[in-house]
Amino acid sequence: MQIHVVKQNETLGNIANTYRVPVVELETANEIPNPDNLVPGQTIVIPIIGSYYWVQQGDSLWSIAQRFKLSLPELARINGISVNTPLQVGMRLYIPPQRKIDAEFNAYVEPFGETVSKALEDSSRKAAPYLTYLSPFAFRVNRDGSLIEPPLGNLAIIANANQNVLVMAINNQEEGKFSDELGRILLNDQTVQNNFLNNIVTTAKKYGFRDIHIDFEFLRPADREAYNNFLRKAKSRFDQEGWMLSTALAPKTSATQKGLWYEAHDYKTQGEIVDFVVIMTYEWGYSGGPPMAVSPINSVRDVLVYAITEIPSNKILMGQNLYGYDWTLPFTPGKDVAKAISPQQAIRLAAKYNVPINYDSTAQAPTFEYEDENNKKHKVWFEDARSIQAKFDLIKELNLRGMSYWKLGLSFPQNWLLIVENFNIVKK
Repeated sequence: MQIHVVKQNETLGNIANTYRVPVVELETANEIPNPDNLVPGQTIVIPIIGSYYWVQQGDSLWSIAQRFKLSLPELARINGISVNTPLQVGMRLYIPPQRKIDAEFNAYVEPFGETVSKALEDSSRKAAPYLTYLSPFAFRVNRDGSLIEPPLGNLAIIANANQNVLVMAINNQEEGKFSDELGRILLNDQTVQNNFLNNIVTTAKKYGFRDIHIDFEFLRPADREAYNNFLRKAKSRFDQEGWMLSTALAPKTSATQKGLWYEAHDYKTQGEIVDFVVIMTYEWGYSGGPPMAVSPINSVRDVLVYAITEIPSNKILMGQNLYGYDWTLPFTPGKDVAKAISPQQAIRLAAKYNVPINYDSTAQAPTFEYEDENNKKHKVWFEDARSIQAKFDLIKELNLRGMSYWKLGLSFPQNWLLIVENFNIVKK
């Protein structure tokens, strides 16, 4: 497959002719929301086997072969030319598909209210073929160790039909907020803890969960070792049932990082205990903060480069957002709230207000600004084919286990197209 970046005045017909692909194929594969009004800077994934490269000033056949990890004779043979053929700027070369690697993918799905909406079930059904794990979010815990179940609807059926491991995600939220006091009780009161573990086992057997996923956040720093001990105890218990144990970790860059989100999360010890971790490498740009990329790759890289010094890389799932945000300017943190939008909605906005999409090379993320009908200025950061491919490249570079998405329900078709281009999706 090829990622094409739309140029000024380009049409879908022009692009289809360039790659000799039917227009309808481009439109359908990308679910293009603006087929008659493409935006400069918009990405389109071209559904072809392999890709094309157009020779640029300063290129040589050798440098192009190196770039795509091919031998010089191989690149020449594939394109029917001699290794000594002079290259002209603009000459088109065919690049064969890159070798795929095995990887695992998780996605959280968060129902609200008493039922799982049809839209969320449809989104889960559409994503499930590309997933190893499906994680309804989340079971909550009372202070006596009893559980509050989220609505599950047909999620177990969807998981089973697609060979997804159904994940029992459990957090320490009370009234919509993470509670360090609830965490303290669950991690230190052995009677409550035993009741908690017994309830997990009963519930997991009832619904067919095969991974127990603990997402305890904003714990007291003093409970760091108590958390480790709880995980050891839980791992021993769940091993008896043949289940996996996984955890969600705050995005740290050092073992001594300060802050309530970080201090009780012991990367090294959790990496020794659990089967895998999800590192929450997103929300640098968030709804209550100033405009910036949600998961800038430079920040993501810093976290993961540190993480692999403490945790085996084959136990790490990189966290990834499936959404962006639209900030109204001027933005006042603590007062204003940005609106979450899907990549498709972001493209519609850029098309509606006739503004180009720019690509930040440091954050490796698309962004644009527009002015609405009320003369209010907006700043948008979101995800596109380039930004997700950059993350896929990082998974391969660091030999990570795979990726975990927060969360299903916002459309990003290019992500799923590129998963199958890059990876063999592990099923269990």
